[in-house]
Amino acid sequence: MKITQLYTYPIKSLRGVPLSTAIASSNGFPYDRRFMLIKIHDSQAISSRSKSHINGNLENMTITYYPELVLFLQSINSNGTITVTYNPPDGRTKSLSIQLEPDVALLEEIDVRLHQSPAKAYKMPERINAWFSECLGYDVMLSYLGPHKRPVLGNLSPNAAQNGGAASKSWLSTITASIPSLIAGKDVETEGISFADVAAYLVVTEESLRDVDSRLQDSTKMDVTKFRPNIVLSGAGEAYEEDYWGSITINANKTKEDNQLTEIVLTQNCGRCVSINVDYSTGKPGTGEANVLKKLMRDRRVDKGNKYSPIFGRYGFLKGVAAGQVIAIGDEVTVSKTNKERTTFEWPGIGS
Repeated sequence: MKITQLYTYPIKSLRGVPLSTAIASSNGFPYDRRFMLIKIHDSQAISSRSKSHINGNLENMTITYYPELVLFLQSINSNGTITVTYNPPDGRTKSLSIQLEPDVALLEEIDVRLHQSPAKAYKMPERINAWFSECLGYDVMLSYLGPHKRPVLGNLSPNAAQNGGAASKSWLSTITASIPSLIAGKDVETEGISFADVAAYLVVTEESLRDVDSRLQDSTKMDVTKFRPNIVLSGAGEAYEEDYWGSITINANKTKEDNQLTEIVLTQNCGRCVSINVDYSTGKPGTGEANVLKKLMRDRRVDKGNKYSPIFGRYGFLKGVAAGQVIAIGDEVTVSKTNKERTTFEWPGIGS
């Protein structure tokens, strides 16, 4: 197999940034989901659609509930900034430049909890918050994770997977162990994630994508970025073969001695939601043939721990704590471990 596409998403739920090469780290690709938009409600009496997204009067914004976020495009610049471009259907585009690594000493510290996983973060300057609020038509703020990480809960972490996936013990012990570092405002855990939902990496295959294409009419092709992958592979034996992958090795022809062997442990399958139905040109939920979720519901609800969601893609983590390994489009990939059965997803508040 080979890598055909790589993506990072500096601001969560905005459009992705395609890469030709990327540095792998234990916490994901550089800048991946280091920022997240948060909606500011008028009062704490919020009609919550998902308690895991609510913290007081603040609501984490994701495509699932705020499909209009796909109208924001991102690009990474060589001067250490990202350019965010708002591209609404009326064509009145406007752009904003944001530092990829702002000075946190100048920012207000806030508490953020995403999918029950807490972290310290920072409120970005008012000029940035006001720009997003004007584009969206309601009050929001942009949060920045800075040096912090969120604890990995459930049985998503490689350690939990290797220990039999005892989620009820794993997620509570993980979050408890992280509390001292969160209180101190320091990031001392070696294992952790950004504002990515539950894992550092998401791996999908072109073969599974073509199966999705086959379910659509009029030769419609599914946009792989709607699945929000970090790594896209081509050359799998068949569609959804990755359901059973335990790990993949990138550039397997290289030796451990030259420190270029990159192994990603794949711990759980990814359950899908209505975000894959969103029309990227309008920022609204798709209808009719655009209801890809419904088409996958037919036969892809194959995870006992996420039984109401169809599966597409595999969550993963870099093996060990090695960092700085460069991967690129065209790199060879092999499956280094295969599971006999599909894994069962467990994360507090997600799935069944």
